[in-house]
Amino acid sequence: MEVLRAGWLFIQNQILGMKWLNSVVDRGLTVLGINTATRLGGSIRFFLYDVVKITVLLCVLIFVISYIQSFFPPERSKRILGRFRGIWANIAAALLGTVTPFCSCSSIPLFMGFTSAGLPLGVTFSFLISSPMVDLGSLVLLMSIFGAKVAFVYVILGLVIAVAGGTVIERLHMENEVEEFIRNAGGVTAVESPDLTVKDRLFYAKTQVSETFKKVFPYIVVGVGIGAVIHNWIPEAWIHTVLGNRNPFGVVLAVLVGVPMYADIFGTIPVAEALLAKGALLGTVLSFMMAVTTLSFPSMIMLRKAVKPKLLGVFIAVCVSGIVIVGYLFNVCGFLWA
Repeated sequence: MEVLRAGWLFIQNQILGMKWLNSVVDRGLTVLGINTATRLGGSIRFFLYDVVKITVLLCVLIFVISYIQSFFPPERSKRILGRFRGIWANIAAALLGTVTPFCSCSSIPLFMGFTSAGLPLGVTFSFLISSPMVDLGSLVLLMSIFGAKVAFVYVILGLVIAVAGGTVIERLHMENEVEEFIRNAGGVTAVESPDLTVKDRLFYAKTQVSETFKKVFPYIVVGVGIGAVIHNWIPEAWIHTVLGNRNPFGVVLAVLVGVPMYADIFGTIPVAEALLAKGALLGTVLSFMMAVTTLSFPSMIMLRKAVKPKLLGVFIAVCVSGIVIVGYLFNVCGFLWA
């Protein structure tokens, strides 16, 4: 058992967390005459370490997930979801969301296609909630920073939000709140995709790495930059007062701050890491991450083109409620994550 524990700690710290990279960056900056004990030097070290670490993990994860995703083209996904009924359909849609695009804006076109194809509205919303919030990439990245226990609980609770949210929307019978052009598009004929060879799938995965990297990297740089400022320049007492246990409304505040922002999980994690290091409660930080990745203004503007204001409002209310509950649950049960 001790051997397994030691092996897992090595994977978490040295492979996922890349602690060795921190030492390499530290030594490199020292050679250049930069004192990492100062605020400026510490900010540079934080920035270089997190940008390199997240970029490497990003490319590896996108390649692996895209290879898996090549087995689930949209028409096949529609057929899979069409086989389930009731809450099992919501669960299947939420799980499917874990192997699809990395941000809400890229998930919405798939949501629109599923809805046009005649899948139940609640099922398509379970997919829409799950896709940006709990993809496989978020699991690995969360493990690299917060540990396996927190990462798995985060993903499980994210899936619960997706299933519960879709179920609520389904029972409200709001099909008429979908825009006409979506409802009248009709089901897309499920044409069988040609079988891809291993070479085809590898090429597809490589292409996805290149395209996603170009879109995501600017947000990584911005996110890590914000994290570096928080980590080295903002007083710990201030963060602890606003987002720590001194403020019972910290979770709500984190959600309200997160909603206007636009980033994916890769750009949000460095900010969350810095906030946590400064004394913010874990549940508050995770609520912030969920709000940013699921409810950003750009994605809500895109979603508004497909659904009417009433349904959009219900979707936002359901997501916010679930995220706030998860945040307080993590904070109350903080002793379990220690």
